[in-house]
Amino acid sequence: MARRTARPSERGSAAVRTSPAVPVGCPCGLPAAYEGCCGRFSAGGDSAPTAEALMRSRYSAFVRGDVGYLLRTWHPRTRPERLELDPGMRWTGLEILGTTDGSAFHTSGTVEFRASYRGGALHERSRFERVAGAWVYVDGEFPEGSA
Repeated sequence: MARRTARPSERGSAAVRTSPAVPVGCPCGLPAAYEGCCGRFSAGGDSAPTAEALMRSRYSAFVRGDVGYLLRTWHPRTRPERLELDPGMRWTGLEILGTTDGSAFHTSGTVEFRASYRGGALHERSRFERVAGAWVYVDGEFPEGSA
């Protein structure tokens, strides 16, 4: 008995075919979609509940080129008048290395992170404070040996 083979038009339905990988999750590295993760903060509806959440949302803002959000979440004392992002910069990942304080029970906190980009990485220890109840970025330092 002869086996029937599939004709070219019958091979693989659209439901079975694979397509190139599409990034899943937020640019900050968490599995939730951007809109439900960092996007809800940049949209202005919610403010980040912790210094780490603000740091993650600011990283996502750098990835997406959201200068308005970056300026809004910068401490008034240290915020630049304007900010120009390099349109050629391609951020590729965020790694949180550690946090100190920065929860709902604190008024300040630090987040140490490594943000990778095509061609290198930025290692920073950022300081955050609460202003009118909302977390804002104050400044950052580059730990020794991170350059």
